[in-house]
Amino acid sequence: MWSRSASLRGLCPRPAGASPEQGPTPAGPPGRLVFASLLALLALGATGCRNEMYDQAKAKPLSEGTFFANGQNARPIPQDTVARGFLREDKAMYAGISPSGSFVSELPVPLTRQLLERGHERFDIFCSPCHGKQGNGQGMIVQRGFKQPSSFHVDRLRQQPIGYFFDVMTQGFGQMSSYASQVPPEDRWAIAAYLRALQVSQHAMVAELSADDRKKLGPQAQPAAKPQPQPQHGGAK
Repeated sequence: MWSRSASLRGLCPRPAGASPEQGPTPAGPPGRLVFASLLALLALGATGCRNEMYDQAKAKPLSEGTFFANGQNARPIPQDTVARGFLREDKAMYAGISPSGSFVSELPVPLTRQLLERGHERFDIFCSPCHGKQGNGQGMIVQRGFKQPSSFHVDRLRQQPIGYFFDVMTQGFGQMSSYASQVPPEDRWAIAAYLRALQVSQHAMVAELSADDRKKLGPQAQPAAKPQPQPQHGGAK
């Protein structure tokens, strides 16, 4: 049988060199116990402080309140407030509108190959599912039963100024929602420029093409040979 003193001796080992007659070693000085208690109290205090800061009185966005007469904690934005970086005074660039209030008929950005390539890429991503890659209104969702949009190659749309297409992308039209949040203004102009190129591609005259482009179209695109004048019989006097 183990005695109580033996178990205590096993729990509290004796220092090296101590004899068995010296009894069990004390667990530690009282100061260590006090220190541990203080640490526990500090931890509890820190936790309580954190909860009080987390749960303090505050107004959450769009929540109800009793302080203001309209019962809303959120305050309305003052009239004519403009977010930093969104002044956009250039109406031609950011609205497609000329100083006279009509749609602009020319691009407000330089027409470059890079712009058309960017417009081609963005058109295929955002526009072709409905309008088709040729702009004929035969996109994939139309083939699956959705309403067909108008072809870009009808006379009504071919005669529209380029600012009209920018405005439709910005504001939406009919069942088409606005793409202003998905496509920035620079990309909207790139798409409008590429759309114009699509329209030209379906109505371009062969005579307007360069010789290299006519060769790519094959023999049928080569201009017809001019008729040779027939010699007159009898000769001139």
